[in-house]
Amino acid sequence: MSKILAINAGSSSLKFQLFEMPSETVLTKGVVERIGFDDAIFTITVNGEKIQEVTAIPNHAVAVKMLLDKLISHGIIRSFDEIDGIGHRVVHGGEKFSDSVLITDEVLKQIEEVSELAPLHNPANIIGIKAFQEVLPNVPAVAVFDTAFHQTMPEQSFLYSLPYEYYTKFGIRKYGFHGTSHKYVTQRAAELLGRPIEQLRLISCHLGNGASIAAVEGGKSIDTS
Repeated sequence: MSKILAINAGSSSLKFQLFEMPSETVLTKGVVERIGFDDAIFTITVNGEKIQEVTAIPNHAVAVKMLLDKLISHGIIRSFDEIDGIGHRVVHGGEKFSDSVLITDEVLKQIEEVSELAPLHNPANIIGIKAFQEVLPNVPAVAVFDTAFHQTMPEQSFLYSLPYEYYTKFGIRKYGFHGTSHKYVTQRAAELLGRPIEQLRLISCHLGNGASIAAVEGGKSIDTS
């Protein structure tokens, strides 16, 4: 069995879940809020009990170190060596990434290059990735992109009714978001329907602080809001 840490880093927050694989058992989960402030809030769930601490957390690197220390102090893991991999949610992969990818220096550079397409999200995702690299430099990390699932959309779906050069010169097009959610929902729907996903045409809905719908044919996104 292996342990995988899933991370969603925001500009002033860090959400996490630790999974035992392949059973997908959630060993713990939590969130660090108000990173960069003296009254940051660290919340972790241990054996079903939510434990909260208010303290100064000046940056993401400190938040990461605190998270890892809490995993040990609460007995969730005995050492950092038990963490076999880290999955980072990355909002925007542009046209560069159509699937999840092992993070290398080149991948990190490419994520930075498309940050102008998601200026509120990608820089925070990058900060989170680099913070974990500092503390766990030898643990493999994977970037999971919100946009990757929608890279199968045809031109008539992703192009806007604007001069074509806006797309070729500036990359202005529909990229789609919440792709990880849409992919999971459609795969799960196929399971519950008892039918091969290749035979299905589905509409999936992601409803949260952000919302989107997607048209999925044969397990591939063909359009999204």
